[in-house]
Amino acid sequence: MSSQETEDLTEYTVVVNHEEQYSIWATFKPVPAGWREVGKKGSKAECLAHIEEVWTDMTPASLRAPRASL
Repeated sequence: MSSQETEDLTEYTVVVNHEEQYSIWATFKPVPAGWREVGKKGSKAECLAHIEEVWTDMTPASLRAPRASL
């Protein structure tokens, strides 16, 4: 059985950076500098579904701010 065929039993957490970009991170690893947890943990599929629901504008925050003032 290849590693791609094994079930991923890792617990993940949803993280976000200062640009409001989302990602997932394995909970057994320290969250990298510049990222913070948002409070959602679960399977990879659950975390990715949460990101799909909440991350509706993929434009980095630093580029959204100037547009909002137009």
